[in-house]
Amino acid sequence: MPSAPQHAAPEPGDLSVPVAEDLALYREKFRLRLPESLDDLRGPAQGVVELPLHIAWSGMTSYDMHNPRQRMGLYRTVLREDLPRYLNHDLLLQLWPVLRTLVGRTVRTVWEDAFPQLASRARAAA
Repeated sequence: MPSAPQHAAPEPGDLSVPVAEDLALYREKFRLRLPESLDDLRGPAQGVVELPLHIAWSGMTSYDMHNPRQRMGLYRTVLREDLPRYLNHDLLLQLWPVLRTLVGRTVRTVWEDAFPQLASRARAAA
């Protein structure tokens, strides 16, 4: 079954004031969940990771870190959730150039603004 086309989110300058305010609140919500440093990310780099239902409520809950697709799926799922418990600093840096294309613009922007090393990894991979 084909998936619905994904459209780029409008830039804040293209939005009405209420929508722009909502977007700013959405970004702030994600920013507040970020760790102080990428070094705080000490999640597993191998084995099988089981996510609780409050995080993986509509899909897979078990991810094999040796399977590249499952590893990417896990990171895509938890970028907005319990970060230090599930994300690993080295793997996030390794996955970021592709992972950034799989998450929404807000998530990508908030992470790259907070951690410039992610943005530089993306530029280096391009």
